[in-house]
Amino acid sequence: MSVSVVFRPKTLSTKQYDELILRLEKAGAANPRGRSYHVYSLSGRNANLFGVWDSLKDFEKFGYTLNPILRELKIDLGPPEIKEIHNIIEGNPVHTFQQRYF
Repeated sequence: MSVSVVFRPKTLSTKQYDELILRLEKAGAANPRGRSYHVYSLSGRNANLFGVWDSLKDFEKFGYTLNPILRELKIDLGPPEIKEIHNIIEGNPVHTFQQRYF
């Protein structure tokens, strides 16, 4: 079953976040298997990381790569809030309009 995973760290600057993403890319984990979406948002000093995963098992596997990098960077994301997903509604795909002249 798909799950949402939310972290609400006390502090996580865009600089720290960008370094985290760079390290994940170098580790080959920028787009881990099983993750459909990832969002980092920041309002003032309040950061949120939100992800949608195919399963809790996929998220836990990602943790084997993520956690050592977090320790190296001294980033504490705090505990994740994990919830089963009942439904996802995606937006309409972008449509392009081509004008034809006859």
